[in-house]
Amino acid sequence: MFSTLAPWFFVLIWSTGLVAARAVVPHASTELFLLVRLLLSAGLLGVLAFAARESWPRGRQLAMHLLAGALLHGVYLSAAYWTVAHGMPAGVMSLIGSMQPIVTVVAMFLIYGERPSMRTVAGLGIAIAGVVCVLAPALGATTGGEHFGVWAIVVAVIAVTGMTAGTMIQRGRLAGDGVRVSASVQNAGGALVALAGMLVGGGYQWDHSPTLWIGLIWSVVGLSVGAVLLLVWMVRIHGATKMSTLLLAVPALAAGEAWILFGEKLGAIQMLGFVLALAGVVLARRVATPSPPKKEQPVAQREFMENMK
Repeated sequence: MFSTLAPWFFVLIWSTGLVAARAVVPHASTELFLLVRLLLSAGLLGVLAFAARESWPRGRQLAMHLLAGALLHGVYLSAAYWTVAHGMPAGVMSLIGSMQPIVTVVAMFLIYGERPSMRTVAGLGIAIAGVVCVLAPALGATTGGEHFGVWAIVVAVIAVTGMTAGTMIQRGRLAGDGVRVSASVQNAGGALVALAGMLVGGGYQWDHSPTLWIGLIWSVVGLSVGAVLLLVWMVRIHGATKMSTLLLAVPALAAGEAWILFGEKLGAIQMLGFVLALAGVVLARRVATPSPPKKEQPVAQREFMENMK
């Protein structure tokens, strides 16, 4: 029974990532909050990695993990929190983040000349059309729904770019390392970016409100640690491909949660855009993200972690 419900439980937990950001941004500077969150997450995951006797990376391997974490956690989370703090609905930012797999396809074509299939190209086109439907009304002064500026979209693109770059670094040598130790080191890498942002931006707000502390505890225990532990167990039971498909429900869940908790609204065109964007991702990923062989279990876990960020 639990093995059947666990994947949906995980997706529900993961959908709260940017909803938690929406809750805490009025109470703390995003850089300081992320610094505390990432340091605590790195510490807790490090303890679990030691308990599981996972091998720790050294030298160049350690540096690459820190770089991947700086991009995946540091750049992506810092930019995503910034967009939410500047008016972008949590569900919209979650949707843009879900475009990462097909952005990776584009990057692989531009960098390595790997030509995507026509089906992938069609999925990419549909997804872009959907994102345009979601973003365009919010830029208008008289349309319904939430309003945010062009800069929020630019920073959202930076967020997905950072996520994509970090994902590409993950492939290959880093994929064989333990999930807990990788997550610990990469959270530490993200903390370095948050620290730099805090020192440069001078953001030290922390009002000690219950909402802030609850958001921090949930972000560390529920998202960064609890979700990783659940991930390890589920990928062994269900496989990476099935779990990655369920992640497509995250943006819609995030939008619904933000509407219930904060009154964030989306217009009819934006909701249609959600459907188009996610349909495009489904179409593109069925070709672009083949299922890894079962014998490569650590790689399967790593691939799923890439897709869920």
